[in-house]
Amino acid sequence: MQALILVASLLGFIALTLGTALFVAAEFSLTALERSTVDNDYRTRGDLRSKQVRNAHRTLSFQLSGAQLGITITTLVTGYIAEPVLAQLFAPAFDAVGLPDGVTSAISLILALVIATSLSMILGELIPKNLAIAKPLPTARATAGPMSLFSAMFRWLINALNGTANWVVRRVGVEPAEELRSARSPQELGSLVRNSARHGALDPGTAALVDRSLQFGERTAEDLMSPRVTVESLDVHDTVRDLIIASSRTGYSRFPILDGGDLDNIVGVVHVKQAFTVAMADRATTELGSLARDVPVVPASLDGDSLMDQIRADGFQVAVVVDEYGGTAGIVTTEDLIEEIVGDVTDEHDDEQADVQSDGDGYICNGLLRIDELYDAIGYRAPEGQFDTLGGLLMFELGRIAAEGDVIDLPERVVASDEDDDRSNTEPEQRWRARVVRMEGRRIDVVALTPIDGSDSEASHG
Repeated sequence: MQALILVASLLGFIALTLGTALFVAAEFSLTALERSTVDNDYRTRGDLRSKQVRNAHRTLSFQLSGAQLGITITTLVTGYIAEPVLAQLFAPAFDAVGLPDGVTSAISLILALVIATSLSMILGELIPKNLAIAKPLPTARATAGPMSLFSAMFRWLINALNGTANWVVRRVGVEPAEELRSARSPQELGSLVRNSARHGALDPGTAALVDRSLQFGERTAEDLMSPRVTVESLDVHDTVRDLIIASSRTGYSRFPILDGGDLDNIVGVVHVKQAFTVAMADRATTELGSLARDVPVVPASLDGDSLMDQIRADGFQVAVVVDEYGGTAGIVTTEDLIEEIVGDVTDEHDDEQADVQSDGDGYICNGLLRIDELYDAIGYRAPEGQFDTLGGLLMFELGRIAAEGDVIDLPERVVASDEDDDRSNTEPEQRWRARVVRMEGRRIDVVALTPIDGSDSEASHG
């Protein structure tokens, strides 16, 4: 009789452990599934199990509460059954050694507790958890039937427990959600894209295109424009012949027309093709002021998506960007917006020199290179500061107008523990030394960047 009870208890232990595994697998498989995967499985198969999985995923809070109830019940009963039985199995061995009854009971109980807990954790929790995370949809389909039956049998208790928990959550100012949030922010999508590319699941070129597209809406007109110091303009009293000469010299097709040579007083824009609407004999005398077309004016803070819509609505494909004081900050064109998404687009009129060029172990960079573009090119993360470009960073660190030959070690950024960084935390930050190669007036035009090895850490400000 004693042996029969022992066998029955062991079988009960195995059955309850399998029950725990069922609830754990159901819980983790449902939380690991994306809604799109569930809906696609239902559309493709349309069977009972796919319907059960879809219903469970749409009532996730209720299903997880049911799984937790099942795990709690099976775990408690497992411990109640297994520990005494295992203790009885070990007791004769300790009695044979000649240990006192009190010591035998204590050691047997402790050993039984350790073994029962270990087996329950490994077989009932860790294995089904790992399986559910690795194969969420097959696991969810396998557990959908038993979970539906259990949820129907204990619906009243699950609702009572879940309702109580939701009441407490609402008291602290949080509204409970029945489903996991399926939408993703641009930052989350960008991180997913970069991770996919790093693990070979997505082509790097495609990943870069998608990542830039996601970040485009976060850019402002100030980020996307050509700054005023690089703008080529003409005066209202310049002639059509001057327009043709300027276009031939610069390769540009559109020019802002200024009144009095003041870039803050743009009266319009002319396109070089308008020159061909003027008779050859009149080109030397026809002033550009008579041809200038009104141009949209946008604030520097306008986001990229809105800027794209506004420029596309205008047939001239150009806009003037003004700062908060009403002064001209720069010019933005359709080409600027396209290049932000697809990368540099060059033609036979563009300057062949790229903003970042390899130079031995280092790089030669345009001083107007944006900080985020610098990170994309060489992986350098600049600290937060009142600057937008590489040249601005150097001026900020120097604390004065730069001069040709100035040398400075670029500052390191302190990355917060909660900051999204796709690189490994163990990967050391590469230090860089910058040298001002050429100035354009008071603006840094060309910068040379060279990596600093670990032994060369003394910063210099030449």
